[in-house]
Amino acid sequence: MEVNATKTDSANVKVEAKIDKADLEKKVDKIAKQAAKQMKIDGFRPGKAPVSVVKKRLGERLMQDAEAEALRDILNQASKELELDAEKIIGEPAVTKFDRGEEFIEVELRLSLRPEIEIGDIGDIVPEVKTPRVTKKEIEERIQGLAEAQAPFKSLEEDRGLQEGDMAVFDFEGFLDGEPFEGGKAENFELRIGSGQFIPGFEEQMIGMKKGEEKTIKVTFPEDYRNEKLAGKEVEFKIKLNDIKVKEPVEINDELAQKLLGKEDATLADLEKEIKEQIRSEKLSKTYNEELKPKLVEALVEKFEFDLPESVVEQEVEMALRNKIQQMSEEELAELRENEEKVKELRESLREDAAKSVKATFIVDALAKKEGVEVSDQEMMQTIYYEAMSMGQDPQQTFEYYQKQNLLPAIKMAMIEDRLLTKLLNDKKEGKKEEKAEEKEEA
Repeated sequence: MEVNATKTDSANVKVEAKIDKADLEKKVDKIAKQAAKQMKIDGFRPGKAPVSVVKKRLGERLMQDAEAEALRDILNQASKELELDAEKIIGEPAVTKFDRGEEFIEVELRLSLRPEIEIGDIGDIVPEVKTPRVTKKEIEERIQGLAEAQAPFKSLEEDRGLQEGDMAVFDFEGFLDGEPFEGGKAENFELRIGSGQFIPGFEEQMIGMKKGEEKTIKVTFPEDYRNEKLAGKEVEFKIKLNDIKVKEPVEINDELAQKLLGKEDATLADLEKEIKEQIRSEKLSKTYNEELKPKLVEALVEKFEFDLPESVVEQEVEMALRNKIQQMSEEELAELRENEEKVKELRESLREDAAKSVKATFIVDALAKKEGVEVSDQEMMQTIYYEAMSMGQDPQQTFEYYQKQNLLPAIKMAMIEDRLLTKLLNDKKEGKKEEKAEEKEEA
């Protein structure tokens, strides 16, 4: 067997080989003999069937197994020639040529290698982190909102119509084509007007109603409503407003602070300080996610230069292509089906961004190892479970779906990236604090 392995660059290997048909037949015989020891064939004692009978029984499968073994031999020989460790090879080898001739099979394999990245000091490219400013008005508005959330509802004594923000207590019954429908009836139902809890248009039509008033309103269920019998249908609701409740004002004082902070000796000043830090943290998180993290990733991609494994880039291109196709209209899809060149053009248009994404992943991986940033499987599972529960999905089913789709490695890498970028930005922020402290001491 002739094998010629060459590195096309530091991340890609091309292997050319010739498999002798005679060697392949020897492999077929060897595999058939091994199979004969395990097979039970009528007319022969267990493990004593002739190789010729086994060959006839297994047929083409023996040749496929022999070819697979030959490919493994080629890979092993190429790895020895180039002194490649198994851990350096990424994914499965791509067979780009497999031409069966009369005497030989000509084979070409492509191997992808994990890039070796030298990570030096990157402090100069980590963007500056400015402490967000929090205004007094923002603090007051946040505390006012918290106070309103704590306020209890009480029946309105004033004789006025229902307004946005009021709690309506009412009976209702829904009718489709004049007939009541299942799940469309309730008594003394409480609904905060303006909450958007009901079908679009329902709450708006209740505004202005007074206690004891009855009214019939018409609404149309959304097209994507979970009950297919009602989806997209116009229905009538007969409603009777029984009561209007309004929020009792809550005084903003030390007592409120003690209730919100859970401390008996808390003061309003303590609450204001806590709220200030909370708002600042939210602003900083938003700045990190929307501005600084993307900026840092872009800077890292520009700073480091190294060869990318072609197979990984191709996988990223294919994934981006599938995502793009899923967002297309029927007309656009029909155009793609009729024109292969359009598909090629679309694929190539995605290549640059795909290469940047792959490059960023390898940089993040190398940096995370250097900085000691890790995410355990348990942490990943907890994150998936929490997000599934917050979206009203079954956590176990969500995890199993990600597992079947082989998405868990990507989820873990995204978590590592987020944790790493946060650490780098926080380190920069802390470093700046220390510099300012030193300047004050010198002054």
